[in-house]
Amino acid sequence: MEERVQTSSAAQAAPAPRPKLELIREKSAEYLEVVSGGKRLEPADKDHIIQRTLENFDDYFNRGYLHYRKSVAEAEDFAAIEWTGQGSIIEDIKGRKFIDCLGGFGVYNMGIRHPKIVAAVEAQLQRMPLSSQELLDPLRGFLAELLGELTPGDLQECFFISNGTDAVEGALKLARLYTKKPGFISTTGGFHGKSMGSLSVMGRAVYRKPFQPLLSDVHFVDFGDAKDLERELKKMRDTGQDIAAVILEPVQGEAGAVVPPDDYLPRVRHLCDEYEVLLILDEVQTGMGRTGKAFACEHWNVVPDILCLGKALGGGVMPLSCFMSTPKIWKVLEDNPFLHSTTFGGNPLACAAGIAAIHVMLAEDLPAQAAAKGARLLKHLRALQALHPEILRVVRGKGLLIGLEFADRFIGYRVAAGLFKRGVLVAGTLLNARTLRIEPALNISDELLDQMLDRLADTLKAVERQLDRETREKMGKERSSG
Repeated sequence: MEERVQTSSAAQAAPAPRPKLELIREKSAEYLEVVSGGKRLEPADKDHIIQRTLENFDDYFNRGYLHYRKSVAEAEDFAAIEWTGQGSIIEDIKGRKFIDCLGGFGVYNMGIRHPKIVAAVEAQLQRMPLSSQELLDPLRGFLAELLGELTPGDLQECFFISNGTDAVEGALKLARLYTKKPGFISTTGGFHGKSMGSLSVMGRAVYRKPFQPLLSDVHFVDFGDAKDLERELKKMRDTGQDIAAVILEPVQGEAGAVVPPDDYLPRVRHLCDEYEVLLILDEVQTGMGRTGKAFACEHWNVVPDILCLGKALGGGVMPLSCFMSTPKIWKVLEDNPFLHSTTFGGNPLACAAGIAAIHVMLAEDLPAQAAAKGARLLKHLRALQALHPEILRVVRGKGLLIGLEFADRFIGYRVAAGLFKRGVLVAGTLLNARTLRIEPALNISDELLDQMLDRLADTLKAVERQLDRETREKMGKERSSG
């Protein structure tokens, strides 16, 4: 009896579980200390952050993402924790440095943490971080003016949002509203985002099929084939199917830096005029100097009816995108400009970044840098292709939007992993698993590009030796088994 009483007393004395909200508060304080840099990180602290990051990605963030990072997985290193960056160098939490030839999929045209862009955002942060939604924000007007004067033709009116897919959504809505027609024509291999509207005009089944049915009245033609577009437009007209707009990328980014024939875009513009449909150009990835012009359409002297921008528009510091059109087309929104609206699009911090990004692009002549460095890089890459034609099949691109297409996706993974081991960051494209992108900052130094080329040459040699060894081993096993 006495023993039972003692056990009961011990149970009563056990501490009650701590409230969940208290634990979350403490954890948030710990994470804030890491963010604010209030504590010097010892090796044990870094190991703890690595472990927590891996666990959190596995348990809380988009489960499966961690194991989908194929190039890093091939390199047997899941624990590369991005920590800081400057210009074209990214450093992980352990202090390992990588030459950034990925550019955040086209975000870092001006490099990582460009001082002028960071300073503009920091200054605005001290005044007003977000909009009241009622008073007029001058920065939104400043940025709209700069874009209205910078873009070609009569593109003058704009609407700011935060990412590329939203820019495409707005463009599709504007085209329907203006033309009062439901249909769209897009291209195979085209990438325009993953929200329901933009996904509807994406030209890749793997992303479309899980969410079908998508928007109706969307038709696809082969990219770069003006005759295919002409046949489709004629068929739509002859069968009474109304098309609001043709949407495409001047250079297909996610399809692997696919550059169309020089007569393609002018022919598309002519066909759109002939059949009285709008032309939407998605320059989310190709804009802001990436291809050697401020906007890729300028290579062919083509002006769209609606233009979509994003990624580098925020200077690599803030999320920012927009869609633009002419006063004539925008007039359909004048009676009720709230037919399309957003809470965070065009906020003061993003607009400060956009203003600074345009200034940096022009002050440093980034389009010209992209053109010169891209031409030099393509020359050297094609020389490497000539040395390894069995594995590196195609080198293509414009400016500093370059694709390396390999014999198959497995070789591409090995090359990406080999570069990762050698301190160069690249990645595949979402729509072409065989193609690796080279998409560095437009102001990357020639010295870093030369280092990347040397490391790529070493990687290609190593991959070729590995493939030869595997082939010999396979042939040996076949002979012995025969």
